Amino acid sequence: MSSLTTRFALTRRCPGELRPSLLASTSISIGRHILVAGAAAVALSLACPLLVAHLGASTREPRTASFLIRVATEFNDDYAANRDALVYQRWDAPSQKVISEAAYVRRHELCPTAPGAALVEGAYAIAGGYWAVHYEISGSRLTDYWHYVDGRWRFDLLRSNPSSVRLYRLPFAAYASQVGCAH
Repeated sequence: MSSLTTRFALTRRCPGELRPSLLASTSISIGRHILVAGAAAVALSLACPLLVAHLGASTREPRTASFLIRVATEFNDDYAANRDALVYQRWDAPSQKVISEAAYVRRHELCPTAPGAALVEGAYAIAGGYWAVHYEISGSRLTDYWHYVDGRWRFDLLRSNPSSVRLYRLPFAAYASQVGCAH
């Protein structure tokens, strides 16, 4: 009986994360074992969130401009769609000290942002280990700053948007008033 090698690529996007493909190779015999391979593929695809969550912490993201553009695009898409926990999870440690994840998410639930779609135009390395990412929203050209920390791309809120840092440090009522939220 002949043998068939199959490779299952788990690339399903789990919420907010760009995940590398997980390839599992197995040899199976053509015939009655094809059903086993199909069941294995289904089981692996259902387990994706668990497998990827486990692998995500130890998997290094590529340290390339093209991958950073991919990450920044997803980040801006998440921000525009008010997937705020996913946005916060990309922040670097100093940015996360400005406001807790729960407070950030709550503020954006009560006062949603609607900046429009962002078009990421490019990324390049600058001094100090940082990268500048240029993007456009509704005709305005903006720049965010990212750096590579422990194998992952991290957004630097302090450099990218100091005015938001000042807002996030305000009590909620003052924040809501400043951003024009009716709460």
